[in-house]
Amino acid sequence: MSANQRNVAIIAHVDHGKTTLVDQLFRQSGTFRDNQRVEERAMDSNDLEKERGITILAKCTSVEYGEGDETRRINIVDTPGHADFGAEVERILSMVDGVILLVDSAEGAMPQTKFVTGKALALGLKPIVVVNKIDRPDQRAVEVLDEVFDLFVSLDANDEQLDFPVLYASGRDGYASEDPDARDGTLDPLFKKIVEHVPAPGLDETGKFTFLATLLDRDNFMGRVLTGRIQSGTVNVNDPIHAIDGDGKVVEVGRATKLLAFNGLERVPVDSAKAGDIIALAGLEKATVSNTICDPSVSTPIEAQPIDPPTLAMRFSVNDSPLAGREGSKVTSRMIRDRLNREAESNVAIRITESDDKDSFEVAGRGELQLGVLIETMRREGFELGISRPKVLFREENGKRMEPYEQVVIDVDDEHSGTVVEKMQRRKAELVEMRPSGMGKTRITFSAPSRGLIGYHGEFLSDTRGTGIMNRLFEKYDAYKGPIEGRQNGVLISMVPGEAVGYALNALEERGELFIGAQAKIYEGMIIGENAKPDDLEVNPMKSKQLTNFRSTGKDDAIRLTTPRKMSLEQAIAYIDDDEMVEVTPESIRLRKALLCPHERKKFKRKMESA
Repeated sequence: MSANQRNVAIIAHVDHGKTTLVDQLFRQSGTFRDNQRVEERAMDSNDLEKERGITILAKCTSVEYGEGDETRRINIVDTPGHADFGAEVERILSMVDGVILLVDSAEGAMPQTKFVTGKALALGLKPIVVVNKIDRPDQRAVEVLDEVFDLFVSLDANDEQLDFPVLYASGRDGYASEDPDARDGTLDPLFKKIVEHVPAPGLDETGKFTFLATLLDRDNFMGRVLTGRIQSGTVNVNDPIHAIDGDGKVVEVGRATKLLAFNGLERVPVDSAKAGDIIALAGLEKATVSNTICDPSVSTPIEAQPIDPPTLAMRFSVNDSPLAGREGSKVTSRMIRDRLNREAESNVAIRITESDDKDSFEVAGRGELQLGVLIETMRREGFELGISRPKVLFREENGKRMEPYEQVVIDVDDEHSGTVVEKMQRRKAELVEMRPSGMGKTRITFSAPSRGLIGYHGEFLSDTRGTGIMNRLFEKYDAYKGPIEGRQNGVLISMVPGEAVGYALNALEERGELFIGAQAKIYEGMIIGENAKPDDLEVNPMKSKQLTNFRSTGKDDAIRLTTPRKMSLEQAIAYIDDDEMVEVTPESIRLRKALLCPHERKKFKRKMESA
């Protein structure tokens, strides 16, 4: 069986077309009927993935290629493209025997490409390079191929890995070819390259059963479902098994109550599975990612891929605003703790630390996007939370304070490059490379402290009129760069609770930019806008017009408010300062001061100044 099987992962930078290519592989392998209605990007199955157009969770699928005795089962893993979800990618690579590296024909090798490819090459996997989106008018396929080769050399690829096969493709239109000028056809050349170039698993089917848990999810009927590849032996339904951790300690003893194989987008029950098969297994309640599930006589764990440590943390606390509990159903610290612990079980890149007062939790992860996705998921589940400003995690090495740095690659129109360089240098970024990338664009590479990038993305989009593209990747820990200037403007803070009045907001517009409209619910200490000056300003958004017995000509009756600035969750988290919080509920995102009472804020400020 394993000789007729291929396990392959598709890796690429975000937006280079992985999930769209998998859609076409489904269609051309006969997984979908010709007349079957299937959503675009069928592998992006959860709501957040569909809305954002990105892959967040790695997913397994299977297609069949060939006929009769020549039929090959190809297990394909669609992986996330964002570095924030890199832990998913790192684990997935231990399940496969080859990788398809997808590269955009115009953008070329991007930071995430480097990150994932480095992991794959280090494991000895041999890549198939697919230059995608070959039909773009700005494609530069030959240059991109040279960039990929240079990237492999810089990542210490061996001679066998450098002798990689190349295809030119359009995932959207469903064709691939060895000819860079081809503009039609099918994906048959890609199927052939997978069968020829990716080795069969070649694992021991006769030994004791061992299986490394790579992904974990929960099913309402089956409970915990662990996905991974069988490394040796055979397993049958109801066989006795146990789970051991990385040190060989027994975590749990149980039975394999359910075995599931992948068929297209579905998981189908099977009675047994052999070495080399990628399966999902149910029956254990404590076993988690990186545990070895095996025959009870096995005591040596399978070595798991080490996960890069978190670099960013946020504080998740119980919502204590005056409007708490009105919009969400899950508001207690116990509910928040249980939900975060469940997340940490399946997402090994997240680390949870409970505070001494038991009302808040420090959640550390790989980046703002990863933690933002967790918060957005929780608010949709009915949670109310108070979220602090993100902070980077420092280290001490040889008595020196070290902080995380990121490689930042920015593509901008030539006219905006000067502004971007100036803003990045203010944030202590070092310019590494600056070169024209064609079509009136410039590619700029920086090495920047992660601290300086918090909150910059919104400003970057404004500076580049929404045309700039920024890609970030964790680079290293290096010496602390000193203080970095934060937000330039103060905020407008409500001094009263109630509902905002249009007349008052109209008068406040000259003070700065508003975040709320008329009739918005407000409370003391809530941030309702950005001050035009550097200091915070307390204002009264409920001030009404003084009535007199003089008749008005009507000229000031019609109040026309400017549309308030509405922030997304990520924008709000990036905007706040150290003494501020984001109140997140299923219906609202509000900004507030951490201390709502103005007297407490003054006391705290004096205390900090004296310290």
